[in-house]
Amino acid sequence: MRTESRKLSLVSARAFRVARGAALVLLAAAASSCGDMQRDGTASSFLIVNALEAAPGSDPTKFGGSLSSDVITVVNDVPTVFNDVGRVSLTLGMKDPGSATSPTAPTSANFITLTQYHVQYIRSDGRNTQGVDVPYAFDGGLSLTIKDGDIQGSFTLVRNIAKDEAPLRALAANGLIISTVAKVTFYGHDQTGREVSAEANISVDFANFGDKTS
Repeated sequence: MRTESRKLSLVSARAFRVARGAALVLLAAAASSCGDMQRDGTASSFLIVNALEAAPGSDPTKFGGSLSSDVITVVNDVPTVFNDVGRVSLTLGMKDPGSATSPTAPTSANFITLTQYHVQYIRSDGRNTQGVDVPYAFDGGLSLTIKDGDIQGSFTLVRNIAKDEAPLRALAANGLIISTVAKVTFYGHDQTGREVSAEANISVDFANFGDKTS
């Protein structure tokens, strides 16, 4: 009986090793497949973010590489809340560009049209509860087609409604600053419908900054 039990244990252990080996092979194959898909993608073109800038809503032409977002601005003695503006500079790249002497120029099928973007705010201290530590993430619409050359597009980086919600609303009175990184993801498709996305970051500090006086 003891010998028979030992045989059964050996068979069970061998079967477990075989099953585990097969599972590892399947996992490796799946990981390889996912890696190939991530490397290859489905679209023949991709987006290159050359620059991401921002401007305060009270001075929307003053773009820079970071943003001091004023949660409340006094205009003609009236407290006012503005959207803050983002501006992105994009070019189109080809996955198979050919040689330096004979590059493959994109055709209209390779052009990328952006239709949506997503903004998420992140703090370096890890306190990232939306509506408590950072403003709520949000989605916005775009209609921007990237062809040849450098293309710029503007969008809302900080919504005025966020400045009337926690945690930004309290900054109007308490004098504190919340420092974040705004992670902006742009979504679109090439002209055959294949999905494309690109991501860029910009520093955003929220506070009740001093207003200009005339």
